[in-house]
Amino acid sequence: MLRWEASRPAATRSGGGSPSTEGLPGTGRTRGRGRCRQTGESVSCRRGRRDRGSRRSNADAARIPRTVPCGVVAGEPAVPPGIPARLAAAMIPGQARETALPRRRPGGGSVEGAVEFRFGALTQGMLESAAMQPLKICFVSSEVHPFSKTGGLADVSSALSLYLSKAGHDVRVFTPLYSRIETKGREFRPVESLRNIPVRVARDAVTFSVFASKLPGSDLEIFFVECAPLYHRPELYTGETDDAVRFAALSRAVLESCQRLQWAPDVFHLHDWHAALTPLYLKTLYAWDRLFERCHTVLTIHNIGYQGIFPASVLTDLGLADSAHLLYKEDIEAGRINFLKTGILYADVLTTVSPTYAREIQTPEFGSGLHEILRARRSNLVGILNGVDYGEWDPAKDPHIPARYSIKSLSGKGKNKKALAQKIGLAEAVGAPLLGIVSRLTVQKGFELLFAALPPLLRSREFGMAVLGSGDEKYEGFFQSLQAAFRGRVAFYRGFSNELAHLIEAGSDMFLMPSLYEPCGLNQMYSLKYGTVPIVRRTGGLADTVEQFDPATSAGTGFVFDHFTPEALTWAVERALRVFGDRKAWRKLVQNGMALDFSWERQGRHYVELFAQLSGKVMAGAR
Repeated sequence: MLRWEASRPAATRSGGGSPSTEGLPGTGRTRGRGRCRQTGESVSCRRGRRDRGSRRSNADAARIPRTVPCGVVAGEPAVPPGIPARLAAAMIPGQARETALPRRRPGGGSVEGAVEFRFGALTQGMLESAAMQPLKICFVSSEVHPFSKTGGLADVSSALSLYLSKAGHDVRVFTPLYSRIETKGREFRPVESLRNIPVRVARDAVTFSVFASKLPGSDLEIFFVECAPLYHRPELYTGETDDAVRFAALSRAVLESCQRLQWAPDVFHLHDWHAALTPLYLKTLYAWDRLFERCHTVLTIHNIGYQGIFPASVLTDLGLADSAHLLYKEDIEAGRINFLKTGILYADVLTTVSPTYAREIQTPEFGSGLHEILRARRSNLVGILNGVDYGEWDPAKDPHIPARYSIKSLSGKGKNKKALAQKIGLAEAVGAPLLGIVSRLTVQKGFELLFAALPPLLRSREFGMAVLGSGDEKYEGFFQSLQAAFRGRVAFYRGFSNELAHLIEAGSDMFLMPSLYEPCGLNQMYSLKYGTVPIVRRTGGLADTVEQFDPATSAGTGFVFDHFTPEALTWAVERALRVFGDRKAWRKLVQNGMALDFSWERQGRHYVELFAQLSGKVMAGAR
């Protein structure tokens, strides 16, 4: 059981003492009119009232609930060098005690003592009854399916927000109105109170407006931030320095919109680096506004490999030049700013998209340079597995496949296999298994292993392959050469086709995901639902969703290998091919996977519990 506690600060560990904060940013810095005599923090005045920007960041850090994610690596690491002293106090129990900062209940007011959170504490009845007050949740994401998408972030942003909306919560999703978004045939309604709003970025004021459009097939409104100078580009992401301004402006536009709507979310749910400056903005530029006084921030890390790193010279453009002391010292000295790292420092709670990934990113191997800071904040880090939209991915009602089928009637799967072979030009080999791949062709996906593993397997074993994807030239070239060498047995479609992706899931017998790392992964969960047995490497969400099949007990849902080597991959594929020859065992394996439930109705409730207890919107009897 995952347990999350906010308890009294622990005593300093024996013989350890508190780490020195000498020389850290934020230490001994005086700003504005003076210092708070109680906490020693700097205070200033703005708009006729006391500016609680600095004070709030310190107090908020101290009140963050202590979380313990499942299987988190044990140990008590020292605070990584360069973390602002205000946050260092909250990260080390001994130092937090020395500062004696008051704790605040999520619902307001100071309290010394414990506030407890654990998954499973709230029953489904509690979540649906008066014990659960409706939540106000502000989603901020750079992608929302089906309007804009480059990966799984878009799917999660739409599916999770839709689940929460259907559960009765006030959900508002903000995302850029990119020029490539297809507006024809869709209604985009201007929000009258959010028109021509100036925001100062890049040394000049840009003007944005907000348009609303419903998520297709639902009543959930998506709020699109329209600003032609920032979002009218050929691609969603330019890879240039001005991406810093483009997505900082998104955070600013969301906060400005909330102010004008006089809408105070219980939770800002922020996705990846693009929205990661929001917590710092709340504690600096917008700290004066009491509207946000009880708002909480949750930052979800979908892929830690993408961090939003830019030259420190953009600080003025971002409106953070006066807040450089609140940023990671070593980064500033090195002349850079890291959006994701800043969000990790200042968000109230961090989530990742699977429990295993939450553990992995705290290690040097998977942390992409952020493992130390994540270990320091591990008590606020929770892994929640992504859900699957079974409205889109269900073989019993999939409009993209010629023959529908279910766990009770699998005859349609063979018909889809035949249709797939005909569509992509594969020769039909009676009784031979078909292995599918639908993926971005990148280093992360582990296709390096296939160079040495697949040609010998194809020469020695009878099976076919259907591959859909695009990406790095060397991987595209590899699959093209494989198709030429094994014509009629390997088919490679370069690019993406939603219809073909569905048909590969429905028509393949096996699905290969040899990922180097995989924060969550969705295709293995699609495959399980479609009775297409996954062959995966044990990492991230793949480890959390696929269980090794044991022919002796008929338990398990797929084939899992541990080591990132061609030999390990070969072992897993050969094992799958052997079990495929046992019709009875294979049918049981297929049914095991199809019986699993990874729906958002199941996974989304974990977010409801997290948001509800973080904001205090749960009756005492439900705690």
